[in-house]
Amino acid sequence: MLQKSNLADQIAAILQERIVAGDIPADSALKQDALAAEFGVSKIPLREAFAKLQQNGLVTSQANRGFFVRPLSSAEAFDVFDLRLRIEPDAAARGAERADAAALEATRRAFEALHNAVAVRSSRVGAFNRAFHMALIQPAGAPVTLEMIERLHVIGERYVVRHLRPEGRTERAQAEHAALYSAWKDRDAARVRDLGERHIAATLADLRAELDAE
Repeated sequence: MLQKSNLADQIAAILQERIVAGDIPADSALKQDALAAEFGVSKIPLREAFAKLQQNGLVTSQANRGFFVRPLSSAEAFDVFDLRLRIEPDAAARGAERADAAALEATRRAFEALHNAVAVRSSRVGAFNRAFHMALIQPAGAPVTLEMIERLHVIGERYVVRHLRPEGRTERAQAEHAALYSAWKDRDAARVRDLGERHIAATLADLRAELDAE
C-alpha cells in the first residue's frame, strides 16, 4: 500500500528492486498504463519515478517511445567497478581507522544482514551489499566520496546480482566479505585496502569475461 506522500520515491524504490532482481528484464519497456493501474496513481508521479530511475542509471528514455530498462554491458561494468577500485578501498581503509563504537555496531549489523541475504539468495542482495560497503566507508568523513561511491553501487547492484548467479560465487562472496569485515573491525587499514582491491577487481574480471561472452 503506497502512502500519499512521496509517491514517486516509493514507486521508484519498488521498480528499482524489480529491475535489480531481474523481474523486469533488460530492454523491457516500462508500461505507464499498466503501472499506473497497478499502483493506483496518475502518470505524473509515475513519470517522476521513471526520472529517478534514469538518474540512477537503471533506465533510459527514447523519444516518442518511453522508458526502457538499460541492458547490462561489459563497458558499463568496467566503468562502474574500475571507478570503485580507484576510490573505494582507500575510503574503506580510512573508515576503519576512524570508526567509533556506533560505526562498529552499524557495520556489524550491515555485515550480518548481507551474510543472511547472500545465504538465502535474496532478491535484495544488491541493496544489502551496498549497505555493507557504505558502512565501511561512512566513518571516513568524506561526504563527496561517500556520495560518489553510493551512486556507483546503485548503478552496479544489477551487476552484483548477476555476478552471484554462477555456482560457488555466493560462497566466495561470503568469504571475501568476512575477511574484509574482520580486517576492518580490527582497524587494519592496510589489509582493508588490499582485500577491498582484490574483492572489487575479482568481481570486475568475472563480469567482463561473462558479459563479453554473452
